[in-house]
Order: sequence, then C-alpha cells, then structure tokens
Amino acid sequence: MATTLVAAWLVGSQSKNRRNLGFWCFVASNVLWVLWGWHDSAYALVALQFGLFVLNLRGARKNEPRSARS
Repeated sequence: MATTLVAAWLVGSQSKNRRNLGFWCFVASNVLWVLWGWHDSAYALVALQFGLFVLNLRGARKNEPRSARS
C-alpha cells in the first residue's frame, strides 16, 4: 500500500524524472499486489492490478511528446 501511495505522489509531480519514477513505483506496487492477491486467492484484486498496469502504460505513453512516439 505504501508503494502505491508513494507512486501516486510521484506521478503528480511536475518533474519528468519524478513522474517516471512514479510509473516504476506503480509497476512495483502492481507486482506486490498481484503476489498478495494470488497468495490469498483474491483473483479480483489480481485482475484489477493487471487492468491498472495497462492504464499506467497508456498514461505513460500519452505523457510522451508526440515526436518521441513511434
């Protein structure tokens, strides 16, 4: 939970480096939540984390300047 909160704080930053770090913190939190959810058979939590990961990827991609996208 703490990793998720730190990630949300960092993603809200105006600094590109902090937003990037926040993205990776979110990825780490997704992995941690999936491990816990799988261990406790909380499969809805696991599915939610996969969905949130995809949304984070979309957000990171949309945050790039258009010229940097391929």
